[in-house]
Amino acid sequence: MLNTIRTWLQMRYRMITGSIAFYPAVIAILFAAFAMTLIWFDLSGPGLGLKEKMGWMSLKDAEAARSIVSTIAAGIITLTVFSFSMVMIVINQAASQLSNRVLDQLIGNRFQQVVLGIYIGTIVFALLLLTTIRKGDTGRSVPALSTYTLIVIVVVDIFLFIYFLHYITRSVKYEVIIQRIHHETLGSMEKALDAEPPSMPEATAPLPFVIASTGSGLYTEVDRGSMLHLCIEHDLQVEVAELPGSYVLKGSPLIRMDRPVPEEVSRKFLRSVPLATMESVDGNYAFGFRQLTEVAMKALSPGINDPGTAMLAIRSLFNLFEYRLEHHPHERLHDEQGRLRVTIRPWSFEQLFKATVLAVWDYGKGDRSIQHELANLLPQLRTGSNEVKEMIQRVERAIEKDLNDREKEVHRLE
Repeated sequence: MLNTIRTWLQMRYRMITGSIAFYPAVIAILFAAFAMTLIWFDLSGPGLGLKEKMGWMSLKDAEAARSIVSTIAAGIITLTVFSFSMVMIVINQAASQLSNRVLDQLIGNRFQQVVLGIYIGTIVFALLLLTTIRKGDTGRSVPALSTYTLIVIVVVDIFLFIYFLHYITRSVKYEVIIQRIHHETLGSMEKALDAEPPSMPEATAPLPFVIASTGSGLYTEVDRGSMLHLCIEHDLQVEVAELPGSYVLKGSPLIRMDRPVPEEVSRKFLRSVPLATMESVDGNYAFGFRQLTEVAMKALSPGINDPGTAMLAIRSLFNLFEYRLEHHPHERLHDEQGRLRVTIRPWSFEQLFKATVLAVWDYGKGDRSIQHELANLLPQLRTGSNEVKEMIQRVERAIEKDLNDREKEVHRLE
């Protein structure tokens, strides 16, 4: 039960922190708290005394203070609208050139969210300050400290805007987006894979009994601790029937086990395999492979025709393949006595290769630059698996045949 609650909380935490509004909301609240604290100090005894000692910090006219704060609020609102209208235009262009799946990489950028939060926080600060400046206030009763602080914040906002222009133009470069996907996928693989090779698979008969899904959704990961605990508690052996990233329909087999269990226990097992509505690289590194594949395929489409971007995506894929060949998934969980309890279907190298490289090859086999790139990268994949070697050699032979056919055609035309 505790593991199920923890899994639910983790999913909600990712949903909340992954929202574009999370960081802006937190920063705006901090700005509001800072504004109220500073305004209180500005109008308190110590604040009034400080303004009396430092005469240059006083604003004698409330109307002047209101004009300054009103101008700042209107200006920052305009700056915010302009900045993020530009961001959405650039993001839309990048998504149309690469893939809609990279939108999360662009919209979820933390720096953009922090900048938005600072702009909104400045607006909140100005509006709260504006409500405390009363008509007819003079001398020390005008919140001069807060007004001067707001001016300093606006100067910082202007410099932040200048850097933001530089950052956003750099962050939407194709190589930066591809490198970001590569980095997140590699991080997910480091969590899911181990450098130690797995032991020989244990010979087990197919598990005959099935727990069907009670809903539809994306299977991305398993709460391993919860499932292992349930297997030990009820003396069961189970296996997950689908690959991570698979879309599971209601009523489809999701978990197989060695003997039937009551419906209440089945529900507990299903809670340890939560179905999501959206995919994420975190916990499902195959999604990162698919993102890079779609970027390459979109770049090779006739409407885009950008083999250079496709080559960048292919290189990132092969870097990830190299890591995958040297690291292995934790696919079997055992109890303290060493008995096999849980089997989780991992993405094998062969499956990843067929779903990515072969898909890109279907789009790019007519492009000479893609042929040369694959012909250069494929022999560099070091593997001891005969099946993988044979699959790589098949692609190499297909590339070599296409290149030879092209050379013959060129000679014939000459």
